[in-house]
Amino acid sequence: MKLARDPHTWSKPNEARVKHLEWNAEVNFATHTIAAVALYTIENLTGTDTIIFDTKGLSISEVLVDDVPVSVTISPDKAYIGSALSVPIQKNSKDVMITYTTSPDAEALLWVDGDKPFLFSQSQAILARTWVPCQDSPGVRITYNARVKVPQGLMALMSAENPQSVSADGTYTFKMDQPIPSYLMALAVGDVQFRPIGDRTGVYAIPSLIEAAANEFSDMQAMVDAAEKLYGPYVWGRYDLLVLPPAFPFGGMENPKLTFATPTIIAGDKSLVSLVAHELAHSWSGNLVTNSTWDDFWLNEGFTVYFEQRIMEAVYGRERAEMLAQLSRQDLDATLAEISASAHPEDTRLKLALEGRSPDDGMTDIAYNKGYFFLRLIEETAGRDKFDAFIKSYFNTHKFQVMDTERFLEYLRANLVTPEMERQINIQAWVYGEGLPANAPVVQSNELQKVDEMRMAWEKGEMKNEQLPWASWSYQERYRFISNFSEAVAANQMKTLDAQFEISATGNNEVLFAWLEQAIRKNYTPAYDELEKFLTSVGRRKFVAPLYEAMVATNQMPLAKSIYAKARPGYHAVTVGTVDELLK
Repeated sequence: MKLARDPHTWSKPNEARVKHLEWNAEVNFATHTIAAVALYTIENLTGTDTIIFDTKGLSISEVLVDDVPVSVTISPDKAYIGSALSVPIQKNSKDVMITYTTSPDAEALLWVDGDKPFLFSQSQAILARTWVPCQDSPGVRITYNARVKVPQGLMALMSAENPQSVSADGTYTFKMDQPIPSYLMALAVGDVQFRPIGDRTGVYAIPSLIEAAANEFSDMQAMVDAAEKLYGPYVWGRYDLLVLPPAFPFGGMENPKLTFATPTIIAGDKSLVSLVAHELAHSWSGNLVTNSTWDDFWLNEGFTVYFEQRIMEAVYGRERAEMLAQLSRQDLDATLAEISASAHPEDTRLKLALEGRSPDDGMTDIAYNKGYFFLRLIEETAGRDKFDAFIKSYFNTHKFQVMDTERFLEYLRANLVTPEMERQINIQAWVYGEGLPANAPVVQSNELQKVDEMRMAWEKGEMKNEQLPWASWSYQERYRFISNFSEAVAANQMKTLDAQFEISATGNNEVLFAWLEQAIRKNYTPAYDELEKFLTSVGRRKFVAPLYEAMVATNQMPLAKSIYAKARPGYHAVTVGTVDELLK
């Protein structure tokens, strides 16, 4: 099929396209580089004389076309999208072989040094080109096989069929025979062990975390079963999860067959496993049916949040799902206010226009939560049974294909939404309008409403610390209570709460993050040691960026820069890029 124009790639896949990759690589922890040979099977669709690959910071030593060396051109580096590697081909050319070495500063890769070193990749959105020359657009799907050599004693894992034990000689082979976009290519190398959860599920983690991880994620198989009952078979074979070092910049990454996850979701009580439900849902939304370009990112994330909520409801009950939905609305309202006041208020639209900018600019709560509430509105308007049948058909009809906003709306109108329903939903305002339409679904969690009432009573002095049911509250209730402190709450009140409940020492990172953000805003300095410890050990951008932002907003730039100087070397490039911009 003809692909939509993608402004974030040099490649021209409607002219000549890659179809399959054979990747042979050696990982060198001493030099922080990967030396590799990428052999691509290609298809010349138009008889063009050139095929173009995206690269960024790669050292290209040789390029062969059908086993014959050729002279190539590499364009000057351009912000965000790197360089175009132009390779001359013939009408009947079948393959291109590229021998290259990555840079020690490759943005997708983070090298964690130590007695037991660790390497992991994070390719979304357009960072795959920093470790594999590729047509780095979500619209281009390939299959791949790989052979990876790593130091003995370490295990290599990819977004493919994976080993469950350490290779004696440090050599591993991988197979991904279902076509995936380049942003879902992933590699991790480290001292990890495997524990099965169910027949098709399991977890990998470093030895000191493996038992805790296996206990925390013991419901993974139940989640897979619930997801299949909702929207059809899980087609990827196994669903496993790898717990990465805390420097991982995201909560999770939905690499096919093997979710990459942050250790910050290991709370000891399964309270944060909605992230696992989210990444599992991506096995249908995003991995199976993929946004055509990053302007259509909401098609990945809006569907995934909706599916996540349905999995959580099926496994843990409606009330827990509604608490999560209400917290999503809280986050969305904050994001809408921030973006509406920025230089790009148009970024509050679902359909984005990111040409000339980093696609990371579109990875906000708009795609996730405005997208979720749009789909929830459609469900409430059409009825859940009809909407479920529609989604199941949508995934099945378009599996292993790409989707843009306009084609999705055509499919929606043809298969579910009548003209009268469209007027009721106001699709145009939701997709192409700024802000949040007035008909957004109302979410009401009875438990969170009680929390709000108690918080207001506590702030007024009508409820004492010891009267708060902190011990029996879920993480969602604790997060709701802390994150909604009014301006009237002072540092001394936080001090008494901390003394009563030891919040600064909580093992739940969502609650700790909310507490530290309030500590900054209320100048509760006794929490600053924990703040520094948190920021120098955790690289998850969702936590890190708001904490630095709060320090900037409260005129504590020296503190922010002091902590960042210590923390920056341990952050992934995704997090570094965001914080560098905040503190410049």
